[in-house]
Amino acid sequence: MKIRTIIFSLVLVAAGGFIAGCQKGDLLSNPNVAAESSTVPASLLLNHITANLMRSEEPIISNVYKWNQNLVSNYSYYFGSNFYNWSNTENTYDMIKYCTKMEEQARKQYSNTTNLYFAVSKFFRAYAFIWLSQRVGDIPMYEAGNTSILTPKYDSQKEVYKNCLNLLDTANTLLGALISTANANSRMDAGDIYGMTYLQWQKIVNTYKLRVLISLSKRADDNQDLNIKTQFATIINNPAKYPIMTANTDNLVYVYNAAYNQYPINRAGYVPYGYAANINKTLMDIITTTKDPRTFAFAVPAPAQLAAPNNKTVGDFTAYVGADITLSQAQVSTNSTNGMYSFINWNRYFSSASGANCEPYIIIGYPELCFNIAEAANRGWITATASDWYLKGINASMGVYKLTQGQSFTVGNVDGTKPNQGTVTIDINSFLADPNVAYKGDNANGLNQILTQKYVAFFSNSGFEAFYNQRRTGVPVFAQGGVGIGTPGNVIPVRWQYPLDEITYNPDNYKAAITSQYGGTDDVNAKMWLIK
Repeated sequence: MKIRTIIFSLVLVAAGGFIAGCQKGDLLSNPNVAAESSTVPASLLLNHITANLMRSEEPIISNVYKWNQNLVSNYSYYFGSNFYNWSNTENTYDMIKYCTKMEEQARKQYSNTTNLYFAVSKFFRAYAFIWLSQRVGDIPMYEAGNTSILTPKYDSQKEVYKNCLNLLDTANTLLGALISTANANSRMDAGDIYGMTYLQWQKIVNTYKLRVLISLSKRADDNQDLNIKTQFATIINNPAKYPIMTANTDNLVYVYNAAYNQYPINRAGYVPYGYAANINKTLMDIITTTKDPRTFAFAVPAPAQLAAPNNKTVGDFTAYVGADITLSQAQVSTNSTNGMYSFINWNRYFSSASGANCEPYIIIGYPELCFNIAEAANRGWITATASDWYLKGINASMGVYKLTQGQSFTVGNVDGTKPNQGTVTIDINSFLADPNVAYKGDNANGLNQILTQKYVAFFSNSGFEAFYNQRRTGVPVFAQGGVGIGTPGNVIPVRWQYPLDEITYNPDNYKAAITSQYGGTDDVNAKMWLIK
């Protein structure tokens, strides 16, 4: 995949007399575009990278949360279809391009390759390459970004991951050398829109590395050269050298505001249509069965459950009913119109243009970290107590959604016309005591609990992580097989096809890659090395 230099040109189309009248020197360089040799503050390039880190995975409104089986669209005009009709993926090579430019400018401005911009660039490079590789498989990495190589060779997915783990280790080492008592809690740079400190960025790097390592669980025993288990344990056993997140305050979050970065479903000119999407049955069945108080944060009761003859209260978990994504959208729409399903919590997600009433959007977070450590402990990779980290993960997730024991919580309706249909008392303790929630031990049942609670904690955050974890582990079981899936055989795909640019401009290497991995067909149902 090529990183192409963007060339801006001015084309004049005019009458012959106008062209004849142009004199040498009439065309001036655009003063608003920096020349290739110009000095650009590295912080401006960092700002671009961080602003685009989230990609197209915005909370609630993005298709990803339908594919994660959090939501089901009942009206295509506002929330699209529910089809898993994946084809060619986008890519993240724009991020690699900006990393290259940021390193060039940082070298000019600081006269070294050990400054903080080089450090965070290693993280962003790893993030970008892994983002794409886990969608398609093998990708160009070593030759990507080299402007003298227009048709870069593909690297195996194993090599991509191996190199990315090394990049993350380098990022940690560079940041560790730059951090001191004086700057550890200082904001790293004005160009960092997340406002993270030196130490927090180091925590993000290592927390993300643990995500990457746990995602390699299927390869932990048959690729000894990757040292997956050892690398995981090394981070956990040496927090001084490898600090990780310790609370939700360390979360890498994308914050919205009413002035210039409005919440995605409340932007200027938008009318929020909360009735166009229902909570998915996959998620709803998990949280209502165990009387999980996050039910009240995510959803409102199904209208028909509150009306006669059911006459249930807002605190009755059986009043919260999820929609089946395998049904046709027409059937989902009919059922939704008849009040059969729960809708997104209007009070929380639709009532403020700044997103003031809901949680910030998490890209990499502490709850996930806790569950990743619990999973590693359950699998025997580390000597930590899995039950402790499992419990920490649940409590951290409750904190993300602003839920506390004994809290009085107001339940609204589908469109905000009845912001107070009643109140409930949040009971986290009873939830934790539920037999299906209380940890069942370092065994298959316990692992299933860890993975299930991690899935719930991913509601409307962390992009495709819920899908990737389910793809890797099979937990929870995703609904498929019905017409609402919209694929041949109504089966959920496991990967995307390669980007169109790659197919068009790097055809020989593309064909070689799909031949070596997938028998010559860019098949969305074929398993990549990561998940075989």
